[in-house]
Amino acid sequence: MDEAVPMQREYVEVRNGAYYVTGSRVSLASIIYEYRDGAAPETIRQNFPTLSLEQIHGAIAFYLGHQEEAERYLRDLEKKWEELERGAKPASPELQHRIEEARKRLLAKQA
Repeated sequence: MDEAVPMQREYVEVRNGAYYVTGSRVSLASIIYEYRDGAAPETIRQNFPTLSLEQIHGAIAFYLGHQEEAERYLRDLEKKWEELERGAKPASPELQHRIEEARKRLLAKQA
């Protein structure tokens, strides 16, 4: 009789200091934010069609099993975004004007 061998699969990997769903370009943060906002795994799957439902459940299970670590990671990400926003240069007045004019033309075509 064959012995049962426990099968274990990794659903989350770390690349360049960031967490991703294994074998994909989808960040764990993307899955966590949707899950925390109340999205069901099936809804998350619709928003990330490159992932299987198994991968999404695995990512959620990873989050639930490593919640403290994951929350710390999310806080670090939010701090990095805030730093990037503070350091970003505002668009030049000329570029702002061109964007506004393009927006007005687009709205006029839609009307």
